[in-house]
Amino acid sequence: MADMLVSLLKLPEVEDDVERLRAEGIIIRRARALERSVVRRYMLDRWSETWADEADMAFSFQPPSIFLATHEKKIIGFGCYECTCRNFFGPTGVNEEYRGRGIGRVLLVQCLMAMREMGYAYAIIGGVGPVEFYSRTVGAVLIPDSTPGIYTDMLER
Repeated sequence: MADMLVSLLKLPEVEDDVERLRAEGIIIRRARALERSVVRRYMLDRWSETWADEADMAFSFQPPSIFLATHEKKIIGFGCYECTCRNFFGPTGVNEEYRGRGIGRVLLVQCLMAMREMGYAYAIIGGVGPVEFYSRTVGAVLIPDSTPGIYTDMLER
């Protein structure tokens, strides 16, 4: 999977989406350090060990470089940044039953805004799955010859 490049200079507004989701009982917020084990269990149960490892890395920063989407005090989605490499967004995911509500869009933009606040003007979305989503949502463009990117010589699990 290729990497994508996104400008952090002109990110879309998501405040209306945040409020709409809040009205539905869905909260988007930064994870707290004391939630590390809950997030790890969620990642292992719902996603993968690799993504759980990357999310663990998010908790090594203060504040943690992971945003959560929650509903009724349960995690329903997440977005990470600066976990695998500096200036990289990802991994990210939304539980299947909650997709199509704009949760992934808000998580993406919140993470990219946090990266902009760190001083980055551009970010890399690593090992992209949904190219069209990133292109449409934040104007990301494919980086030529970026496959396999940083994901080479991986240890077997």
